[in-house]
Amino acid sequence: MIALWQRLRLWARLVLRDGLALYIAARDPRTPWFAKLLALLVAAYALSPIDLIPDAIPVLGLLDEVILLPIAIALIARLIPAEVMADSRAAAQRMVEKPRSKVGAAIIIGAWVLGLGILLWWVFTR
Repeated sequence: MIALWQRLRLWARLVLRDGLALYIAARDPRTPWFAKLLALLVAAYALSPIDLIPDAIPVLGLLDEVILLPIAIALIARLIPAEVMADSRAAAQRMVEKPRSKVGAAIIIGAWVLGLGILLWWVFTR
């Protein structure tokens, strides 16, 4: 079971890296315009709160993120020249491996807690 969990984590990291690599490749002038357009559409879909299959539906709701997005990323990556994709993957890997700032995370969490506190105060004082 642990080996399966580790493989899933590795797979998720690769999907993240390749999604980021597509974004980087879409900004490269050597990438064809149609690949740039498709990469933009997939990125917009991935970030959009509207899904083909709503996430509220148990199990089925996650299928588009688990199956459709990786397939779309793989297909679009084939439209991008190999050297551009290799450069983009290397740049994405460097970005993914960057150490994360604990101070930055604390500031963001603090901002969310403060915002939630202000919202609750506003709701309960009315």
